[in-house]
Amino acid sequence: MPWLISAAYSDPKMRILPLILLALLGGTAENVSSSLPGPFTRALENPLLTPQGQGWEALAVFNPAVIYADGHYWMLYRAQDPQGISRLGLATSSDGLHFVRESQPVLSPSDPGEAGGVEDPRLVRIGGRYYLTYTGYDGRRVAQTRLAVSEDLREWRKLGVIIDTPWNKAGAILDQPLDGLYFMYFGDREIQLATSRDLRRWRVEPEAVLKPRPGMWDEGGVEPGPPPLLTPKGILLIYNGRDHRNVYAVGAALFSAGDPSQLLARSETPLLQAEAPYEREGTVPNVVFAEGLVVREGVWRLYYGGGDRVVGLATAKLAELLEFAKSG
Repeated sequence: MPWLISAAYSDPKMRILPLILLALLGGTAENVSSSLPGPFTRALENPLLTPQGQGWEALAVFNPAVIYADGHYWMLYRAQDPQGISRLGLATSSDGLHFVRESQPVLSPSDPGEAGGVEDPRLVRIGGRYYLTYTGYDGRRVAQTRLAVSEDLREWRKLGVIIDTPWNKAGAILDQPLDGLYFMYFGDREIQLATSRDLRRWRVEPEAVLKPRPGMWDEGGVEPGPPPLLTPKGILLIYNGRDHRNVYAVGAALFSAGDPSQLLARSETPLLQAEAPYEREGTVPNVVFAEGLVVREGVWRLYYGGGDRVVGLATAKLAELLEFAKSG
């Protein structure tokens, strides 16, 4: 599968310059091909987590946030009970493949705004604390981005709604401030940008920074995936998109670190799309939906939900990406 990158420039040569790969590798334009194989490979162990029991995770377990800390991979995942109410479970692993689950959820609905569930976590570590963004859904018409904080990833203190509009989702926070400001990409139709000095009070920028593209794989809507990464070439945001048939795939966008609202480049084709049976079938068929990314020991580990029912993992080795680049 080719991996073509579209840059936001008028020069036709720049439109296919793979700036996102440059960000991954810290390379230069001269050593990067404009047409590359899809870099992510599914783990043979997939799916890593599946529904179990008759209780809080009986219907589905999916859309995981993952972070590496204290020698372990920590996964917060969305779990649904038979009634479709979502909670967040915790699982840990020493190798990033084989996870052991906690017996009880670590985050559950606790007010009317969460009556329909707590959903779709994103996880960052800032200043020795863990910050969790998630969606609180009232079960009817209101879904809002909320924030919780923890010292140990097990006990969470809810800080409440941070984007106060009736429908907003998928907050993904850059884990370091730029010029004193924290930046968060969010949204599930278009991707918007919000800024904060204290992680509690957020100001939403008026214009969307990433929009659906008519006739392409993400024409039906876009929303952030894992928390963005600051790279030598800019802010790399892995994002999820859907087409007019509601088929989901994973792509990438690169924003300027000097102006995080400025789009520099965007993937023309998906980095990962629904192909395996556990992705093409499920509660919602034809879905890969990434929310967790761990970069460690030269490997990018992308954790995602498959078919809105299971947890999957796809990996890419930086050495292999470099070989792809040189081969062009």
